[in-house]
Amino acid sequence: MRTYLITGGTDGMGRGLGLHFLERGDRVIAVASGEAKGRAFTEAAARLGAADRARFLRADLSTVAGMHAVTAEIESSVDSLDGVVFATQRFQQRRVLTADGLEYTFALSYLSRFVIGHGLVPLLDRAEAPVVFNLGAPGGFPGRIFWDDISFEREPYKGMKAATQASRSIDLLAVDFPRRHPDTRAKYVVYNPMFVKTGMADPLPQPKRAFTNAMAALFAQRVAKAIVPMAALIDGPPAAPVTAWRRTTPLPLTGKDFDPDAADRLHRLTEAILERVEAARD
Repeated sequence: MRTYLITGGTDGMGRGLGLHFLERGDRVIAVASGEAKGRAFTEAAARLGAADRARFLRADLSTVAGMHAVTAEIESSVDSLDGVVFATQRFQQRRVLTADGLEYTFALSYLSRFVIGHGLVPLLDRAEAPVVFNLGAPGGFPGRIFWDDISFEREPYKGMKAATQASRSIDLLAVDFPRRHPDTRAKYVVYNPMFVKTGMADPLPQPKRAFTNAMAALFAQRVAKAIVPMAALIDGPPAAPVTAWRRTTPLPLTGKDFDPDAADRLHRLTEAILERVEAARD
């Protein structure tokens, strides 16, 4: 029996992967903020006969305290982790600041992956073939990091700019991870599922929401189909320390999206952000 932690595990692809693992006999800890979807996840697990192997952990992963709380809870409740799946994300049409004063998309989609991923390496290294599987958008929409204005205090905010900034940050986090943990057994996979039929359009205003849902009905993959290649990569991660994929196509770790100097810069910036947040809490 393998043990998986899935952030964003009560909805969309995170939920689909979680139920897939439970159905075959694994243990899943699904992290999310919504009580109702958490209850629906555990009820679905019970219908699979997996109530004793499914756990919902409620947490606010937009806050640094929430990120650390998840890491501490997992450290205290499991002996090892076979995989960490990062699937949490939420599109914000308007600029929203977290309780830490950070732009919401950057905090939820990137910073939670940084804190939890680095924090759980010791548990991953106790597993036979551990993997960090990070749902992002490598090889997808272009975008850039606003190095001097991460929270869009001066730069005009657009939801897509914030989302692509988080995606580019996830790419750099992936390529940087094995350099921070040169002796880890964990393989790092960053994965772009492309267009999947989930609830991602729900936060959009009309008529954008209706248009996106219509396009999803025509062209998007269903979750059950989309998770098949994901599960294959989680079950048998590539031998390389880090790989990037667009569905079943491997992507070269070249160009600005995976630039090691930019990865160093982002790591330093992230550490400075975390230090400021911790100092403000003290």
